Amino acid sequence: MTTHSPFGVHRVLEPSGDAVTLPQAARRLDPSPVLAPDEVRIDVEVLNLDAASYRQLREKHTTDGAVDGAAVRDEVLAIVAERGKMQNPVTGSGGMLIGTVAEVGPDSPLGLKVGDRVATLVSLSLTPLQITDGLERWDGMGERVPAAGHAILFGRSIAAVLPEDLDPELALMVMDVCGAPALVRRVVQGYVERGHLPSVAVLGGAGKSGSLSLAAAKEAGAGTCIAVVPFEREAELLRGTGLADEIVVADARAPLALESAVRAAGGPVDLTVVCVDVPGCEQPAIMITAQGGTVIYFSMATNFAAAALGAEGLAADVTMLVGTGYTPGHADYALSLLRSDDAVRALFQDRLDHERTSA
Repeated sequence: MTTHSPFGVHRVLEPSGDAVTLPQAARRLDPSPVLAPDEVRIDVEVLNLDAASYRQLREKHTTDGAVDGAAVRDEVLAIVAERGKMQNPVTGSGGMLIGTVAEVGPDSPLGLKVGDRVATLVSLSLTPLQITDGLERWDGMGERVPAAGHAILFGRSIAAVLPEDLDPELALMVMDVCGAPALVRRVVQGYVERGHLPSVAVLGGAGKSGSLSLAAAKEAGAGTCIAVVPFEREAELLRGTGLADEIVVADARAPLALESAVRAAGGPVDLTVVCVDVPGCEQPAIMITAQGGTVIYFSMATNFAAAALGAEGLAADVTMLVGTGYTPGHADYALSLLRSDDAVRALFQDRLDHERTSA
């Protein structure tokens, strides 16, 4: 490997030549273990597929209500083998991983050393990846994927050393969605600094990014917080936690029903955060947001054309933000919420215990 780029362009195999692009947009990457001077090689322990990607794969391989876990596993293996990365071709998304640093290039700026256990804070959709165990320990029935193999981090990648006081896989679950609470905190603080305590609605409030977003909104000084969940069983998870002042059971894809339910709970709101992993929530989110308000789309299932055109069609004067997954200090902040909020920690621990039991 004689030439390299801190952005990983040298790893792009397809397209090539003048059409070469960045790794996330590339169809195929080179997962070779041979490092460029600023790269790091990680021995993989666990992959964590993002929710939108796993849902799509699970639904694709479900017949008469029965999930074919082996087919899900085989498709993940096929994607990685073909693309040199885990990037769902339908959703475009991937997830993240934990592992141990195996080798560090002499010019790596990441501050990692051999033996560090880390979580990658960049998507698997742009991370060169090779699987060597056939995912033999995974039944295809959950987002958590025990795996063996290696991954490559570039000079402009991000990774965090796993904290010693937390279960590594618990930390991974938090880091997987750590961009959401950090961005919510920033937006809420902006309102507070202007002398207004914003009302906030979180679609998917009982999920990973949703519960952390509610905690961040409260911590940053939000006024009323409304959690929107699709089922009563998820509402029960939130009751008594203090994360939400109001809990609404509604389909976030049903615009009129959602708008009515949120209005009854005190809406429209100043800030709407979309944390669901299904498409079709773009316009409903706009409808429950007050004129002059803000919508954060923190879902890989979002159709951004539908969001933009939907705002136009509704004559909605709202600021729409794309949750990029990165805000400076996002991992440390999300972990601090987990440590300080017993309700958030319980939600995450219950989810992890369920996945381990199901594995």
